[in-house]
This record gives sequence, C-alpha cells and structure tokens, in this order.
Amino acid sequence: MLQFRAAREDDIAAIVALVESAYRGDASRAGWTTEADLLDGQRIDAAGVGELIPKADSRVLLAEQNGELLGCVHVEKIDDRGYFGMFSVRPTLQGGGVGAALLAEAERVVRTAWGCERMTCTVISIRSELIAWYQRRGYRATGRFEPFPYGDTRFGLPKRDDLRFEVFVKELA
Repeated sequence: MLQFRAAREDDIAAIVALVESAYRGDASRAGWTTEADLLDGQRIDAAGVGELIPKADSRVLLAEQNGELLGCVHVEKIDDRGYFGMFSVRPTLQGGGVGAALLAEAERVVRTAWGCERMTCTVISIRSELIAWYQRRGYRATGRFEPFPYGDTRFGLPKRDDLRFEVFVKELA
C-alpha cells in the first residue's frame, strides 16, 4: 500500500539519490526513464531540492511503502495552473504502477490544495516513450517548446545538441 506525504528537509539526501538513480548513470538503465544516453552529470542536487521544500505554493511529494522511498514528484502552483517536475520512481519498480499512482496524487494535490484546473509539465522532446506514457494519462502537447539549459551544469552535461523541452498540459476539472 503506497503512502504519500510532503517531503521534509531530512528527506533531501534520499530524494537526490532517488532522482539521480532514475535518470543518470548505469543504475538508471534498470528502468525505462533513463536519460543516460542523452545526459551525463547531475539531474538535481541537494541545494536545488532544499529550495523547493519550503517554497510557497510548492510541494515535494513522496511515495513510500513501509517507510521506504519509492518515488517523488515536485508540484507547484504557477499562476492559475499546476506544474510538476522531478518526477522519479525507483528504476527497479518502474512499470509497476507507482508512477501512475504518484502522478494521480500530484494532480489531486494541485486541484484540491490550490484549486488548479490544469497541470503542465515539460519533457525532453525526443523522449517518445515518456511522452506516450504522459499521453496515456491525459496529457496533450501544446505545440510550445522551451530551450534546454545548455551550459548550466546543474541540469546535466548534454551528449547531444538537439535537446529541448516540449510543454504538455492536462485539464484536471
């Protein structure tokens, strides 16, 4: 049985380890969300997570089972919509329903806590398998793109020069 809660400062190290394991390095290859072929370097650091936890209209949600961290997602209110990112599930558990349950909880929080009727996210545009997963959950492409932060090592070291983010939206009401 999954349990959800808001992250605290003492969760930061575990969150960073989870996010890194889901997206970077050989450990991430155990799951299907790896970005190891696209990016080296870090995905997030303790300072970045530490800024999100106390931020107004922001929450880092944790999915746990028997006190063990299985997944996390950052949600925040931006204007009249919710936004989610840093969505991570332990690689060996990907495909088992943890991500779908965590995303549903993120949508519920954005809708009930902040009254948002829409949720948005950004996805690296060449991540077709991840885009398909979001589309199966009701997210649709907006036709908008945002640049990848080349040169900012806080977001990784790109192995390609064609990375950009595509913006997706889901109506929650």
